[in-house]
Amino acid sequence: MADERRIIHEISPLMSKDVLYIADRRKKEFTYPIHNHEVYELNFVENASGVRRIVGDSSEVIGNYDLVLITSPDLEHVWEQHQCVSDNIREITIQFYFHLNDDNFFGRNPFKSIHKMMDKAKKGLCFPLGAIMKVYPMLDSLSSVKDSFYAVTQFFTILYELSKCDSYTLASSSYSKIVDTDDSKQIMKVKNYINDNYRDEIRLSVLASIAGLSPSAFSRFFKLHTGKKLSDYIIDIRLGYASRMLVDTNLSISEISYDCGFNNLSNFNRIFKRKKGCTPKAFRSNYQKTRIIL
Repeated sequence: MADERRIIHEISPLMSKDVLYIADRRKKEFTYPIHNHEVYELNFVENASGVRRIVGDSSEVIGNYDLVLITSPDLEHVWEQHQCVSDNIREITIQFYFHLNDDNFFGRNPFKSIHKMMDKAKKGLCFPLGAIMKVYPMLDSLSSVKDSFYAVTQFFTILYELSKCDSYTLASSSYSKIVDTDDSKQIMKVKNYINDNYRDEIRLSVLASIAGLSPSAFSRFFKLHTGKKLSDYIIDIRLGYASRMLVDTNLSISEISYDCGFNNLSNFNRIFKRKKGCTPKAFRSNYQKTRIIL
């Protein structure tokens, strides 16, 4: 079909002994197709208001500045021209790859906040304007740093400064198939129960019992650890699975609605549109009918 877009598995120019690949360019439009890649990527876009950024099941129209960190090899993403009319777009793409684990240098205490940020970025991580402005001078000059050692240290400074800033994740956990690992054992038990039983009615009393707390204490405990009310968390989990099913299956929207724990189709449509910005039908049209995974 002429309108099909293929999800390309991009091969990075990074070689085994390289640390960074930096592409700093001016352009009039975005034409690169939806893709993923093994390497990590920090992507900065300037003067491109109206561009649509898609990361997993997240779709947002960006403003004049956009900065996203992605550290998952399976998370597809793309910046699409959409409503952008600028003819002077700047895009800085920094690709890199180094192991952040407890067994090597990057697992030491000074890198703790970077380590946590990189883990969160498996779902795609977007930074607000304040964070972007904090690192903008370093991003702006990075490609002109001639000495590779100083370029790498400047990039680590960028990562460190971003790790201290607010940010928000883009793709849902269930869509990106990422398991959160930074929670207490009680919360992990509760999350595992929700993931195993999201299709069914989930009772507060059961979850409180799993955590060993009273229902009222559990509600406060859950929000403290997740930043979400229990009802919102369950809805987000169900919507993540529904989004993946809309992409990966030919089941009807009604079937998906009930299979993901929504017992009312109109309620599912209403919640989906409020959370995702479009109807399930439009989401499926955008994500499934125009793409082939190779």
